[in-house]
Amino acid sequence: MSTALARPGARLLVPALVFVALVVAAVASLGTPLITSVATTFHVSLDSAQWTLTIALLSGAVATPVLGRLGAGPHRRATILVTLAIVVAGSALTVLPLPFAWLLVGRAAQGVGLGLTALMMGVARDHLPEERSAATIALISVVSVIGAGVGYPLAALLAELGGLRAAYGLGLVVTAIAFVTAWRSMPAAPEGRSARVNVGGALALAGGLLLVLFLAGGRSLWSRHLAVAVALAVAAVLLLCFWTLSELRTRTPLVDVRAVRHPAVAGANIAMFVGGIGMYLLLTLITRYAQTPHSAGYGFGLTTFVAGLVLVPFSVLGFVAGKLTPRVRTRIDGPLLLAGSAAVVGGGFVLFATARSNLAELLTAMGVLGFGVGSFSAAVPGVILAVTPKSETSSAMSFNYVVRSVGYSLGSAVGGLVLAAGTATGHLFPDEDAYTTAALVGVAAMAITTTAALALARRRSPGTDPVTAPAEEIEKRHA
Repeated sequence: MSTALARPGARLLVPALVFVALVVAAVASLGTPLITSVATTFHVSLDSAQWTLTIALLSGAVATPVLGRLGAGPHRRATILVTLAIVVAGSALTVLPLPFAWLLVGRAAQGVGLGLTALMMGVARDHLPEERSAATIALISVVSVIGAGVGYPLAALLAELGGLRAAYGLGLVVTAIAFVTAWRSMPAAPEGRSARVNVGGALALAGGLLLVLFLAGGRSLWSRHLAVAVALAVAAVLLLCFWTLSELRTRTPLVDVRAVRHPAVAGANIAMFVGGIGMYLLLTLITRYAQTPHSAGYGFGLTTFVAGLVLVPFSVLGFVAGKLTPRVRTRIDGPLLLAGSAAVVGGGFVLFATARSNLAELLTAMGVLGFGVGSFSAAVPGVILAVTPKSETSSAMSFNYVVRSVGYSLGSAVGGLVLAAGTATGHLFPDEDAYTTAALVGVAAMAITTTAALALARRRSPGTDPVTAPAEEIEKRHA
């Protein structure tokens, strides 16, 4: 530890870790506010333009487990720098006057950077004192979620002032700065770790995740080509089963499946999956409701930029919760924090379902959501890493990120399905009651999450708590 901290630029390590996590999250979110601009600039349909968001999420989910394993080995610094170089190159493709297909390639390259979040956590745990690393990891987890609230309004404003290329130019500038920051401050990984990657398992997991996330967002595929959708779902299950068997047999798994089965890890991932569905569902409901024109009989008809400002309470209160959670964590067990955070998000759903007649009520619901998501995101790493060796930090957290990505994708899909079911034939916008129905679905999801977290809290023992079980003891259990 002392060697790492003595490196030139080591004093920049914590801000560098947080900055890189924030940048990759913000850049990945650039697709959301720019979909309409992409459609008009490239003369493509809105469904095609939607792929500028979807393809970034897909590439991020597929790349994350591989980066997590590479980041656990001796070449972590090189992995971080090469990944950021890919993100910078992708950002350049989004700015250059190239055809639409190259824009999609650039967005996919930007999405690869989402896998860096878990690597930032691994660096923090290896090279910072235990107490400081816990707070830093919690903050990294939070900024990786609230990054959308930072990128959304800035991108929307630049798109209105300077056009689509100006908005994507923001991504190029900040990713280039992130690369330089990482080059100056990222230390090498500790010696004695394996650099091998289970290639067969990586390909199986990538294929399975690609199909799962594609099916989660392919609502028209399920309605128009049900047989194809079912066949792809079966293929996804088979690929993930093959991946699981492959991981159990190899000495260098992408994800330690046996460790994932630990009650604390499994419980946290289940809570993240179901909670992710609810969290992203409410985020999409509020932003869509805010942009619905008055002619629909409800909504506020906000422009893209103003609608982006609605996310400001989400980001601000999410950041506040992320800073407070490590302090609260010394007094309250992690699973109880997860349960309380899920209950807060559930309260946001209740607010949205019962009070959305003016913009202040919408902002309040968004703030409550941000506080709950921030607290939840900050608490999850502590629960998982309490029973995870340092050497497996990146791998364990990368799997949690994949779980979160799938949950978010399903949350978006569920919201779309409920609102589509509430849209009368020939109408462009759903009935307002559909938003209430979707909110009630979210309340149910957060109730399940709260219950799962409470069940995990009852199974926990004092010896599994990171406060009473230092990293050295965890390493001994896994030796």
